[in-house]
Amino acid sequence: MEGRRRDPYYRAAQREGLRSRAAFKLVQLEERFHLIRKGDRVLDLGAAPGGWSLVAREFAGAEGEVVAVDVRRVEPAPGIRVVRGRVGDPSLLDRLGPDRFDVLLSDMAPSLSGNYSTDHARSVELVRLAFALAQRVLREGGNFAAKVFQGDMVTDLVRDMGPSFDRFQATKPQASREQSSEIYLVGRGFRARVPREPGLGGPPPDPQGAGDPGK
Repeated sequence: MEGRRRDPYYRAAQREGLRSRAAFKLVQLEERFHLIRKGDRVLDLGAAPGGWSLVAREFAGAEGEVVAVDVRRVEPAPGIRVVRGRVGDPSLLDRLGPDRFDVLLSDMAPSLSGNYSTDHARSVELVRLAFALAQRVLREGGNFAAKVFQGDMVTDLVRDMGPSFDRFQATKPQASREQSSEIYLVGRGFRARVPREPGLGGPPPDPQGAGDPGK
């Protein structure tokens, strides 16, 4: 708690009535990469408690839409549609609707086991699930950003995902805590292809969207 009090982003989130300090990470990603435009339809995975969804709604404007997905409860807000569900659940695709998204965001993180290799592998699997969903719902030319814990498996992740975007890179927002191993993989200019085999949408590690030390 004392560390939180000293954290300028935590204090700013409290002052500005934001749902979590993680909101500033998306603000900084947006300032650098311009992922969201007015009128965009945005899919926010691992949305609870809703900090990223509120920021995305501001960037998308009144004419845009944000769909927030999480197994945990997300407080509804104007311009944000909440879908309670798990990424990898076959029923999720139908519940998202037929319209494609302009942007897919994922701040999903596994519950921490205390074993870094395990936590890293689980975070990589969550990114792969987010990417598999992007292949089904992201429009041609759309944008993508997903959190992952640093480790040796990130190299293969970048190799597998990078060719599907015009520009693809890893970054660490200033709002990420210095001691946190999290980075974000950002892809711009999605090159839509025929969806891969259904196995990519299989069950994710359980649970998702929890245990993020950077929230």
